[in-house]
Amino acid sequence: MNRLTEAPLLDLSRLRSQIEQRDAEIANPFSKDTQVNGIRTSRRFLGDRLARTAKPHRILDPAHGPLIAVKLHIITRKTLGGIQTDLDGRALDAQAAPVPGLYAAGEVAGFGGGGAHGYNALEGTFLGGCLFTGRTVGRSLARAL
Repeated sequence: MNRLTEAPLLDLSRLRSQIEQRDAEIANPFSKDTQVNGIRTSRRFLGDRLARTAKPHRILDPAHGPLIAVKLHIITRKTLGGIQTDLDGRALDAQAAPVPGLYAAGEVAGFGGGGAHGYNALEGTFLGGCLFTGRTVGRSLARAL
């Protein structure tokens, strides 16, 4: 990956050290690492173990193949934030004043991070928030017309 850039952006010794530290947490049955414990807890449930959560293994384990570098082009998949609105769904500017003619509904309205389904909402559970904010904006527009 360093050959693809003008300056070497990856410190290979630091990267190896981080991977080895993570591998040590996987090997430790008493690990206090939050992510490792989350994976182990998830795998206690049969449905998650069979279809959702992969069995943890050491990254440097030769049985799992060589490391492969992948160049990513990061895009936004979900903001869980969005445009600030008032109770009528009107988009607000930086001073919290309504922007004339601009409304926001659905995920762009920013309900995802703790709305009707809570902070731990799963994929596909945002439909309720989309319907609710869409209805709110529709009613607000109908009153305005």
